[in-house]
Amino acid sequence: MTLPIPSGARVWLATGHTDMRKGFNGLALQVQETLRRDPHSGHLFVFGGRSGGLIKILWHDGQGFCLFAKRLERGRFLWPSPADGTVAISAAQLGYLLSGIDWRAPQYTWRPDAAG
Repeated sequence: MTLPIPSGARVWLATGHTDMRKGFNGLALQVQETLRRDPHSGHLFVFGGRSGGLIKILWHDGQGFCLFAKRLERGRFLWPSPADGTVAISAAQLGYLLSGIDWRAPQYTWRPDAAG
């Protein structure tokens, strides 16, 4: 899944677990009250459920809210604990997260040849 992330937009993770029954209004309220951010800012706000297999992304595109969801067939999304506080990640890290890859420490699948 590739999301077109606008230039200048930041990606914020809502640490801990979110009730994934929430829709546009519930998630926008959580952005305001828990993350202390403006949900209309154009930034992306990412929420993870307790099971770890579903995430939702809330984004205001200037005309209205967009809500994206992804459920993994196998595996879990790696999610920060509430102790991590508010977490901002890069667009590249979001790409890893959406692919089920550890976004905190992605590893190359190859090793460069030894110089010599």
